[in-house]
Amino acid sequence: MRPDGDGWRIVEDDLSGAPIRALLEQHFAGMLANSPAGSCHFLDFDGLRAGGVTFWSIHRGDDLAGCGALKLLGAAQGEIKSMRTHDAFLRQGVAARMLDHIVAEARSRGLERLSLETGSGPAFEPALALYRRYGFADCEPFADYKPDPFSRFMTRAL
Repeated sequence: MRPDGDGWRIVEDDLSGAPIRALLEQHFAGMLANSPAGSCHFLDFDGLRAGGVTFWSIHRGDDLAGCGALKLLGAAQGEIKSMRTHDAFLRQGVAARMLDHIVAEARSRGLERLSLETGSGPAFEPALALYRRYGFADCEPFADYKPDPFSRFMTRAL
């Protein structure tokens, strides 16, 4: 993707670069610091490279600003995975740009529903607020998820 007028660009990422690997390591550590290990459902590096998963990084100029992924759950449903903003870019619209991209990509693939699982504690409130602004609503566990007091499940029609 070419940079927009503000210098932002989103690219499909192969997870080979040191900056994206460091950001994902921070993401994994953050999930484990805020939820019990058995309640953390992030995809590791191999999971993010698996078939049916597309992973993107977002950059401003040459700087990595964040990431996100879309996991296909079938012909009609996708799941948002690995949304993370680099600390240097917090509150600069990175997550909203990535979410716009994932929603547009899901629509272009003909998906009818987009869902997500995230944590339920205070550390997750900013993410939950963003998803609510984008029309996501609480739902029951989907795919292979089970009810978990440390998880929040959200979905929206496309």
